[in-house]
Amino acid sequence: MLRRHRDTVDLRWLSARSFTEKWYPQGIDVGVWQGRRALAVSWFRKDKTGQHLASRVTLIDPQRSRHLDLSFAIRDENGDLQPAQIHAGGLAWFDDRLFAAATNEGIWEFDLSEVTRLHRKDVRRVTGRRGFTGLAVVRTRVHPVSLRCSFLGRAFDGDGTPLPRVLIGEYRIDDRGRIGEFTIPDGPVGFIAVDDPTPTADGAAEAGAPGIPRMQGVARWGDQIFVSQSRGIRKPGRLWVGEGRMLQRSPIPLPVGTEDLALDPQDQMLWTIGEHPWKRVVRGIRFASLGI
Repeated sequence: MLRRHRDTVDLRWLSARSFTEKWYPQGIDVGVWQGRRALAVSWFRKDKTGQHLASRVTLIDPQRSRHLDLSFAIRDENGDLQPAQIHAGGLAWFDDRLFAAATNEGIWEFDLSEVTRLHRKDVRRVTGRRGFTGLAVVRTRVHPVSLRCSFLGRAFDGDGTPLPRVLIGEYRIDDRGRIGEFTIPDGPVGFIAVDDPTPTADGAAEAGAPGIPRMQGVARWGDQIFVSQSRGIRKPGRLWVGEGRMLQRSPIPLPVGTEDLALDPQDQMLWTIGEHPWKRVVRGIRFASLGI
């Protein structure tokens, strides 16, 4: 369901996705799928103990109110498909390359140009649900990163030109979480820290802690950094904006349980998503209200 407001656009699920406690939405970005612009939303599935079982990305066409699920998968030593058991806390979409934050396992890359149709025997194992059919994208690379990869977002010039860079950040309950900016690799090597071609084991040299607890998403427009902050299951999230580590709290509220951030120059929106059951929303905040 799409609702347009003066400063925002909200998309809500009219299905069990709005309240299920098995799947939680996390990451968001914008790209082009088969010639049409789409929103990508990542989810992870967990059991009652909190163990990660599977992950997926949902491609949403808001103009047609349609969506398509692609399970994240990996191949084992026998060549069989297995579920990607990652949090998928953030997404960065570059053409057919989709990067997902894999927490302590760096950044995982998936190729959207190669979609695999799952056989019936593989559907339950890979997707984490019953069904006769399913689609998956298979991991192509693992990129080691010197930060714990809780979330990631893209960087743009001040005129909206996309840069081959991502910002990667650490979720922490305290205010010591760090954010670093990295260049996307062309090959299988890890992401390269900006202005530091040899990042050290304890974190990239340019990585800084802006002093914000419970950071959930980050993106950059010119010199402006945007950071989302969650505040539990009842309070609206907060948006922080500024240069470098000098971030100021914005008066614009974010959804309860806010997660990742994504900048959309074409539709002039800053997208985010709320993760909590019954409060789930994909929200776009118009650039005009952000001063962009």
